[in-house]
Amino acid sequence: MNSSALRTAAVAALAWLISGPAVAQPEIHQWQTGNGADVLYVHAPELPMVDLQVTFAAGSARDGGKPGLAALTNGLLETGAGDRGEEAMADDLAAVGAELSTSAGRDRASVHLRSLTDPERLEPALAILADVLARPTFPQEAFERERRRMLVGLRQAKQDPGQVADRAFHRALYGDHPYAHPTAGTEASVEGLARTDVATFHDRYYVAANADIAIVGDVDRERAAELAEAAVAGLPRGETAPALPEVADLEAAEQVAEDFPSAQTHLLLGQPGMRRGDPDYWPLLVGNHILGGSGFGSRIMEAVREERGLAYSAYSYFRPLARRGPFTIGLQTANANAGKAQALVRELLTEFVAEGPTEEELAAAKANLMGGFPLRIDTNSDLLGYLSMIGFHDLSTDYLERFRDRVAAVTVDEIHDAFRRRVDPERLVTVTVGGDE
Repeated sequence: MNSSALRTAAVAALAWLISGPAVAQPEIHQWQTGNGADVLYVHAPELPMVDLQVTFAAGSARDGGKPGLAALTNGLLETGAGDRGEEAMADDLAAVGAELSTSAGRDRASVHLRSLTDPERLEPALAILADVLARPTFPQEAFERERRRMLVGLRQAKQDPGQVADRAFHRALYGDHPYAHPTAGTEASVEGLARTDVATFHDRYYVAANADIAIVGDVDRERAAELAEAAVAGLPRGETAPALPEVADLEAAEQVAEDFPSAQTHLLLGQPGMRRGDPDYWPLLVGNHILGGSGFGSRIMEAVREERGLAYSAYSYFRPLARRGPFTIGLQTANANAGKAQALVRELLTEFVAEGPTEEELAAAKANLMGGFPLRIDTNSDLLGYLSMIGFHDLSTDYLERFRDRVAAVTVDEIHDAFRRRVDPERLVTVTVGGDE
């Protein structure tokens, strides 16, 4: 099917989506624990399981002058807590069929528990979660082991052109902003970390007032409230993390080129984009879907891959964070084609900013986004991720309910206006890594 036929089909699909019956969205309940943690809950009775995630404003943006500290602290939570060592914790979780995991990014750090709802299994698992959050022991041996593991990872990252490009891109994009340094830190910063740094970081940021709890599963509202209280009962109220500094606009274009022994060049172009809750969120989201966010249906993929064969994959995206995350265009191509590919994506971006999308492109994007949305919240894990995002960024609890309506309401003029104001093709950070086989 050619592009014109695809767009005709998309217009018909969009008409059906707008006029057809509304898709029921999960009801979100919201409250606060006694010690100040915010809670979002969705009843999901399909399986006798519950997912509970506690998220803190404790990502790498809080590292201060010690990059890697947030990631190391979060990674060490599972190495001992309360009166359990690392092996005992793993054995006790396995005995009740529960799973515990941790993760940390630029804004957030989380601990996630998945358990069956049978009280004989859930209660022991919940007790372990409570210990991990409030009473981690950070054993010295585990600290040294995890720090060595991080250092190995940082050295390996130097051999990966994609990671080299990403780090250079964030440095150039954010300068002295906390988003500039990698979440895993640098070799020098990780070498300088001490166990006391970890304990101090935990005491400051792993507190109830700085926490959001997301619960999805086969428990009723009353039981969910009990689980939330039990999970953070040992945490002091504390204080929320201070607001991060605003992200400044780029003053001028910047080009960063790093030689790398590879047959292909990694190319990244971009600038500060948007934050969560941004007033331009919906037109930028839908517009980017047309530009480079929808795979084979996007302008960038069609021009770069389908028409010219310059790259296997080419894309663009906005990554909204607490402050303005990056707007990024990326691809990797043969070294000999790097200049041609870069010129092409610049031309495509400039044209899109100057002219905006067509009505047919907009209809196709809306049909794709609206039609695919139910699959984005199809599992408990998907729902949990959305609840965590909504809670952390203090978004309206009707976010899921109104997603399709907000996409449907976006117009060509709104996309054109938002891109003209928010994206400047003349002030881009451009990073190339490669060119030296």
